[in-house]
Amino acid sequence: MPQLDCQTRARDHLANERTFLAWVRTGVAVVVFGFAIGRFAIAIREFAKAEDHPEGTVATSVRFGLAAIVTGIVLVFAALKRYRRTRAQLDAGKFEPAGPLIDLVAIFTMLFGLALGAFLVYIQVVH
Repeated sequence: MPQLDCQTRARDHLANERTFLAWVRTGVAVVVFGFAIGRFAIAIREFAKAEDHPEGTVATSVRFGLAAIVTGIVLVFAALKRYRRTRAQLDAGKFEPAGPLIDLVAIFTMLFGLALGAFLVYIQVVH
């Protein structure tokens, strides 16, 4: 029986590590996405100059990019915190689910997506 307990414990810890790495990949993707949005601001600035439009959209693009970068950093920090908490719970033999962290990530992602969508519609309508 001790062999089964060791295998189960190893499986649980490996699952925790896979989950952590998935969160890290997501965080890195969000940071890179934010960087791309910020860099896209340069192209928007050039298009705006060519068409004699105001440059207000450039600042908004940079803000969205920075928000995405900060969000990615926060995701990685939350992933590390959750990984360590889950590891301690597994070691203690009492695991509890994530709780409100999952809800916050989902809600923030939806709001960010809606804001980006609204911004794209705004750019099309105004310009």
